[in-house]
Amino acid sequence: MQNFSSKIKSENLIDRSYRFSLDIIELTNQLPNKRSAWIITDQLIRSATSIGANQIEARASSSRLEFKKFFEIALKSSNECKYWLALLRDAKLANKTEIDNLLQEVNELSNMLAKSVLTLKSRKF
Repeated sequence: MQNFSSKIKSENLIDRSYRFSLDIIELTNQLPNKRSAWIITDQLIRSATSIGANQIEARASSSRLEFKKFFEIALKSSNECKYWLALLRDAKLANKTEIDNLLQEVNELSNMLAKSVLTLKSRKF
């Protein structure tokens, strides 16, 4: 039964990561046509979509160590997203409330990923 529960949590995390990527794309499509926004947008989309993509890659990993590595990369990408979102907010390139909502979601994703990484690190290989 534990494997089934883990699978549900994993799919929920993947689904949320996917929705987060879509939300980021929607946000970036609304940003002003300024050079600074383009550069931040490029980095933000890369890091946001990397969160879910690395979880999908983890599913196809050939070892537990490789699986853990993909989750660590997803965690790093979620932390990078926080930086780019805060930069958009503080540079006043996007709506503060919308950015704060996205920051809340990426914080939750980061916490879930961090918990997964810690669990994977505590298990013997």
